[in-house]
Amino acid sequence: MSAQQEDKKLLEVKDLRVSFFTPAGEVKAVGGISYDLNYGEVMGVVGESGSGKSQEAYAIMGLLQSPGKVIGGSITFEGTDVLALSKAEMTQFRGNKVAMIFQNPMTCLNPVYTIGNQLMEALKAHDKTISNEDAKKRAMEMMEMVGINNVEKRMKQYPHEFSGGMRQRVMIAMGLICHPQLLIADEPTTALDVTIQAQILELMKDLQKKTKMGIIFITHNLGVVADICDKVSVMYAGKMVEQGPVDDIFYTPAHPYTIGLLRSMPRVDAQDYERLIPIQGTPVDMLNPPEGCPFAPRCEQCMKICLKKMPPYVEVGKDHRSACWLRVAEQMDKEEA
Repeated sequence: MSAQQEDKKLLEVKDLRVSFFTPAGEVKAVGGISYDLNYGEVMGVVGESGSGKSQEAYAIMGLLQSPGKVIGGSITFEGTDVLALSKAEMTQFRGNKVAMIFQNPMTCLNPVYTIGNQLMEALKAHDKTISNEDAKKRAMEMMEMVGINNVEKRMKQYPHEFSGGMRQRVMIAMGLICHPQLLIADEPTTALDVTIQAQILELMKDLQKKTKMGIIFITHNLGVVADICDKVSVMYAGKMVEQGPVDDIFYTPAHPYTIGLLRSMPRVDAQDYERLIPIQGTPVDMLNPPEGCPFAPRCEQCMKICLKKMPPYVEVGKDHRSACWLRVAEQMDKEEA
């Protein structure tokens, strides 16, 4: 890693806001989130469906679907303002600098083209000067790198001839074929069974060590996060409610929502009589979000102020912060003491 990389962040997101302007009104999908990612770091973004995890990623990639718009904040990649890029620059940026793997590989691969053809096209789209021979060689190398055997034969096959896990490996190969510095993985293991999930995670860990790329790993599965991430951002209703190193999030969670997520997760060491505790209530209506903390209506420890005002971030440890009035009160008590 160069000295220049040491002191520069790979990605900085500041106060990012994304809204969808629907006939029913404005849906604030992402409500002012901030985080940064260093070179070679893996960050997990966790939250239930509809929390804004994917929309935040699409904003970075410039792939927001209409009527979605970035209405505020900034996204800086290696010092470049991503939101100021033109359409042509954005096309170059995607693939060369940042790549994305999606949840369902079958919908991302074209059923009428061979796998080899699709990998070569992905490469040629970003490198116009590459010859067919070199593109084919590179595609085969990438397939071997992601653990696909018998590549000569596999290059000539179609997506329906691959299993789900193999298709996901192809998608990873396609994402990495231009050597991006950041990979955004949007729930890449959700559609796969548990043993294949484990293989894909192992593969991603190996590739990350070899290539030293940064990864944003979007998931609702905390087990996956424990396995692959260095740090975690927990999202709820478009807000980052807690951020911190992976060990802190698991062993000293500081937000009631994070605690609720951990309690509702099956554990290997649990006793027979221990039951999973679900989070009561229903997710927030994003058309009419509450005034205060979005989690307040479902929180067992909700206070009056929680319903009225969004709490500020409080540092609860090194690089560990949480947006919760309980933590604010704790900090005030400490200062008084």
